[in-house]
Amino acid sequence: MRADLAIIADWIKPGSSLLDMGCGDGTLLNYLRDNSDVDGIGLEIDAQKIESCIRDNISVIQADLNDGLEQYFSDSSFDYVVMSQTLQAMDRPDILLEEMLRVGKQGIITFPNMAYWKGRLQLGISGFMPVTKSLPNNWFDTPNIHLCTLRDFEALCREKSINILERTVVDHTHSKSTLLMRLFPNLFGEIAIYRFCRNGVQISS
Repeated sequence: MRADLAIIADWIKPGSSLLDMGCGDGTLLNYLRDNSDVDGIGLEIDAQKIESCIRDNISVIQADLNDGLEQYFSDSSFDYVVMSQTLQAMDRPDILLEEMLRVGKQGIITFPNMAYWKGRLQLGISGFMPVTKSLPNNWFDTPNIHLCTLRDFEALCREKSINILERTVVDHTHSKSTLLMRLFPNLFGEIAIYRFCRNGVQISS
């Protein structure tokens, strides 16, 4: 399992319910079902990845996340809603963030940090859009249409009255968090991972 998914798995309580938005082949859902008795459902648009989920007896719905969740789920349907490395590819990430906290008590999200120092250096020196290990595409063929920084995301959370419960930043392999990353996350973190909820929602420890 990818290192970022392992971090997410550690944040999810055994026996809880989970919606994985953009679940891929169901790796996270499979792991949590077998190791933490988590009752999970995935949303995925790729037919081949859906077939992988079905082979592993994972509940999955073929859906375009840009269409929202209203047609599938009512309010407070899940304990957790997860979206890993997908937010920046959505048409309206702000609306999707609202939807995550409509159907779930907590949200967990990961995204590449546009303010990572190598990207800043490339843009400042060369004048070209940066290409890094966490953002490997050219500007014209990237699926990422709404890139942001940690500060951008946290400002949006304040605007939306969203309480950040945990944050970690890691490198492009999703496995290393250095002292510099912890001291200056917006400059040295390549991938951001957040756990959050609505302000005023009681989250048990």
